[in-house]
Amino acid sequence: MSLPRVAPQQSVSEHYLRYLDALAASSFAGDIEYSYGSRLAVATDNSVYQKLPQAVVFPKSKTDLQCLGELANQHPQVTFSARGGGTGTNGQSLTDGIVVDISRHMNRVLEINVDEGWVKVEAGVVKDQLNDALRPHGFFFSPDLSTSNRATIGGMINTDASGQGSLVYGKTSDHVLGLTSVLANGEELITTPMSVDEARERSQRSDTLGRILRQVIATSVDKRDEIIAKFPRMNRFLTGYDLEHAYDADNQKIDVSRLITGSEGSLAMVAEATLSLTPIATFKALVNIKYDSFESALRHAPRMVAAKATSVETVDSKVLNLAKTDIIWHSIADLITDVPDKTLLGLNMVEYNSNDEKEIKARIDTLEEELSRAAESGEYGVIGYQVTFDKADIGRIYAMRKKAVGLLGKTEGSQKPIAFAEDTAVPPENLADFIMEFRDLLDSHGLKYGMFGHVDAGVLHVRPALDLCDIEQEKLMHRISDDVVALVAKYGGLMWGEHGKGFRSEYGPAFFGESLFTELRKIKGVFDPSNKMNPGKICTPLASNDELVKVSDTKRATFDRTIPVAFKSAFAPAMECNGNGLCFNYDTTSPMCPSSKITRDRRHSPKGRAGLIREWIRLLGESGIETAKLSADNFRTSFIQRWKNTRNNEADFSHEVMDAMNGCLACKSCSSQCPVKVDVPEFRATFLSIYYQRYLRPLKDYMVANIERMAPLMAKVPDVVNFFLRRKLVASLIEKQIGYVDTPLLSSPVLTKRVENIAKPFDMAYLNSLSDSEREKHVLIVQDPFTSFYDAQVVADFASLVKEMGYRPILLPFKPNGKPEHVKGFLQRFADTAASTAAFLNNVASLNIPMVGVDASLVLCYRDEYVKTLGKQRGEFTVLAVHEWLETLPDTSWERDVPTSADILPMALFSHCTEKTALPTSEKQWQTLFARVGQPVDIVSVGCCGMAGTYGHEADQKQNSLGIYALSWEQAVNRYSPEQVMATGYSCRSQVDRIENFKPQHPLQALLACIRKTTR
Repeated sequence: MSLPRVAPQQSVSEHYLRYLDALAASSFAGDIEYSYGSRLAVATDNSVYQKLPQAVVFPKSKTDLQCLGELANQHPQVTFSARGGGTGTNGQSLTDGIVVDISRHMNRVLEINVDEGWVKVEAGVVKDQLNDALRPHGFFFSPDLSTSNRATIGGMINTDASGQGSLVYGKTSDHVLGLTSVLANGEELITTPMSVDEARERSQRSDTLGRILRQVIATSVDKRDEIIAKFPRMNRFLTGYDLEHAYDADNQKIDVSRLITGSEGSLAMVAEATLSLTPIATFKALVNIKYDSFESALRHAPRMVAAKATSVETVDSKVLNLAKTDIIWHSIADLITDVPDKTLLGLNMVEYNSNDEKEIKARIDTLEEELSRAAESGEYGVIGYQVTFDKADIGRIYAMRKKAVGLLGKTEGSQKPIAFAEDTAVPPENLADFIMEFRDLLDSHGLKYGMFGHVDAGVLHVRPALDLCDIEQEKLMHRISDDVVALVAKYGGLMWGEHGKGFRSEYGPAFFGESLFTELRKIKGVFDPSNKMNPGKICTPLASNDELVKVSDTKRATFDRTIPVAFKSAFAPAMECNGNGLCFNYDTTSPMCPSSKITRDRRHSPKGRAGLIREWIRLLGESGIETAKLSADNFRTSFIQRWKNTRNNEADFSHEVMDAMNGCLACKSCSSQCPVKVDVPEFRATFLSIYYQRYLRPLKDYMVANIERMAPLMAKVPDVVNFFLRRKLVASLIEKQIGYVDTPLLSSPVLTKRVENIAKPFDMAYLNSLSDSEREKHVLIVQDPFTSFYDAQVVADFASLVKEMGYRPILLPFKPNGKPEHVKGFLQRFADTAASTAAFLNNVASLNIPMVGVDASLVLCYRDEYVKTLGKQRGEFTVLAVHEWLETLPDTSWERDVPTSADILPMALFSHCTEKTALPTSEKQWQTLFARVGQPVDIVSVGCCGMAGTYGHEADQKQNSLGIYALSWEQAVNRYSPEQVMATGYSCRSQVDRIENFKPQHPLQALLACIRKTTR
């Protein structure tokens, strides 16, 4: 069977093509994309919905936004939806029109005015990015949200976002001093608060602002009493549109920005915002209070609010237990410990801020006395508590809380907690009773769920677990949604406490009432009379017959349920993606997905790649392929046919998927850092293996896949090979014919020469003859292709380190690891390699002598890819990383006289991204090991170096590789002298050598040097 061509569906409509052609010919300076893959990347957000846009455009300036609108005046059918981080949980930015993505280019902090307490930003600035810029000045932008490392200010404005601490800090709208927006017709609209008298005077004008002001006065001023009677008296007031606060009766002000804030892009596209700043408190304290039930946590929270806490956050046991299985838990395990002989079922995280250290400590002392008494008596359900004043620790705890949404996606089984009624808000005094009734509702349907949120503000995130691929469960979602609307109304609250309406807009008329909802439609009409701005969200213009979007609209599951089960199984990691978008993290020191950081292309993120794969297997299923298992073995195409297919220019969606997969560095950070463990390298390898059943592989793939077979042969004559590799003509031929650059030189002398007087050659008979006590003094060194043949001194130094620690090193014969084969999708070859090497290592493991590998990324392949490929056939052998083996040594091995000096410079540890995400305690372990020999170590926070195995050597990836290095490594490396820099990864050391012209030490080499300075 031949792999078919996969034709994209849903081509761009003719009238949109005409508009896009005109846009390309205009002064628009941004990017215009309407490939199927680009459209799919923004067809979903963090909600359950899916809507394929006609195109996505990336403006570079306010002028570009004006160009979009002005040109659309000539194309009445064209509609827009502005998009920031794509973190909306209710489909706010989804559209079948044109997505206007602000995040790629319009992301500058324009001005910080500390004296006047404001900052001016473009709408695409990420919330954490803004606070990083403000922190040196002693200020921050205080509205908080769990997606702060990827949510943009424009998105926060359009949902009037808020989160932790909103009782003190308020919502986004409370901090907006002014907006510069662009209307659907391309007109600029500048809005700042003005007096009512000025507003009345300006409302007499015939321009757009005049018409808007007339309507605002007619609605917000003239219907003030009706608005006050309808809008709940809560911190989470009714937004979209905020009719109440557009008019400040106390100060007699009109603020049109209040209407735009929370409007979900349905009134205008925000280009720039001026925001107020909040001083950072000097002192913080966080009290983690532990309870015997979630209800106890809810009912105790009002006492914390009454004690004037800055914020009270709560999580249930389900979220906590999921957090304990995540990479993040290691950083907070000692901050939230279990209570002996008690079951922790609820947790309140209570924060206090102050600029007076004595005052905050006195408040905490008083609270501790109360909590200690409660823990002893069982009052309030308190079973224990922990206090921390350390800001770094507090930040780590909140990082866990912020990850709660994504962690719920790790729930096992087909039913996953989903967002559709997850931000209900009720008066805090009603919250516990409301939640108990909410739980009864979910329990009546036999549903599981997780709960967490801002208990101080009466907002709790409740996510029932449903499988929307089951049509009956989708119907149940709709019924529960309706029931929750009624329940919220019963308790005097809102269906949307902080995440906006989006596809829940159908409930708007019921909440506002007919009279005020008509006023909303009038507001919409003066801003956007033709309903071109995010149509269907919040309301439609009064004169329009267009309908609102509905909870029952098309969802991702609508498409996923058509994918054959066998295809889902083959690409299970891609199917797990729930759209959380943590992979969009703006922080360049985060190892998560370096390719999307450098390209700023959503297709090149784990979420983007997972979405492309889901659509690819869906379309593949529709092509008529019937198989019980989807793998490369199902397809066979002759070389001649693959050559013809490769030269053919027929449209094939597979090429778009391939383009996204080709940019992946296979660093595997996503497999650990993603809350639901979306392992892109895993499904990428499967895709490559299938894709190349139809098309020819590039020569570089064969070169990489065969490196473990070629290197031992080349190492027989390393000087000869290096002689040719140093010739410019050879390098040019390799680049042009194979696509490989900066080919590394082989180590000379070779490894066996370097260790002949240090390590004993492997001899199974000799090792079998040893007694158990003799075996305990031996260490087996497992070779890998990169350090053994290209960085042999590291292996030799490890052998010396083993001897220095009182053990006898044995160099195992080189056996291919197979990782290069896996990375390039040669999965059958990898399976054969893994089976052979596993058999050898299992045989050696019977000696019960520690086996240690020098390069952690190759060591981890034995624990990950070998397990997934071989299953039980992998066996039980264990290969330790260097630091893991050192940690097992008895204290006697470290008993030395360590020279002391006040002048010792710290070493700087740069960890390989695969290692520090899969082994999250490894950096601390290295730091502890060095402390034993008196050497301080700085753990340097960096992202990916950009080399990632052979990625940086591929000609088509070199510029991205260098760019990734510049994102975080360049500045960090240059803070230290070359002698201080240590890098655990072979590829990291190679990248630094290529760019900085010096090769860092492996930590084991630096540790060896330290030990040699000591005496026993």
